[in-house]
Amino acid sequence: MANAFHYSIGRKFIQAVSGAFLIIFLLLHGTINFFSVIDSFTGKFGAFDGLFQKGCDFMALPIVTIMVPVLALGFIVHIGYGIYLTWYNVKARGGYKRYEVASKAQADSWSATNMFVLGIVILGILFFHLTHFWAKMQLQEFTGGIASNPYDLLTATFGRWWVLVIYILWFVAVWFHLCHGFWSMFQTVGWNNQTWMKRLKVIGIIVATLILLMFVSVAINAFLQAHALI
Repeated sequence: MANAFHYSIGRKFIQAVSGAFLIIFLLLHGTINFFSVIDSFTGKFGAFDGLFQKGCDFMALPIVTIMVPVLALGFIVHIGYGIYLTWYNVKARGGYKRYEVASKAQADSWSATNMFVLGIVILGILFFHLTHFWAKMQLQEFTGGIASNPYDLLTATFGRWWVLVIYILWFVAVWFHLCHGFWSMFQTVGWNNQTWMKRLKVIGIIVATLILLMFVSVAINAFLQAHALI
């Protein structure tokens, strides 16, 4: 019984640590991408000395090139392991309908009770995303090829309205996931007293909303640039 308890705590700890990787990765990725929005207001969208280009050049530095795959791996492990844990718990309880969240802290939001569905959506569109950007930039650098122009990739991808819609839905799914996952991560490591939990939930919403706004603004800005609307 004790081994099962510690095994359960260990699985949750893996989720918490990989979740921290996810948040760091999204904040870094979102900040670099948001530079393209700033470039639009300074008239340097597409310029070699634009902030977004400089950010991409920074991401191409050897030390950063090594760090990014590690962060991204933490992202994939977090989602993949979360799906496994949900499947394991459902199986242990005898079916999905019998899978009820015992903790009130976990059951007090829509995102908390739908983390499995959100994880599937996020992971599915993640592979869609990789074909648009990672395969044409970081992968090319890894293999000695020539990376595509980052501004051209933005406009080529988000210039199609249906792709823009898919990405915005993806960003919203990430928002819901982060709103629950942020405070749940701290709860796992012991910060679960009533005072701190209320604060962490507010901070989680703020962090998730900041990430959402950065990515949505980048996508919409690229769509407008692609159609010469700004």
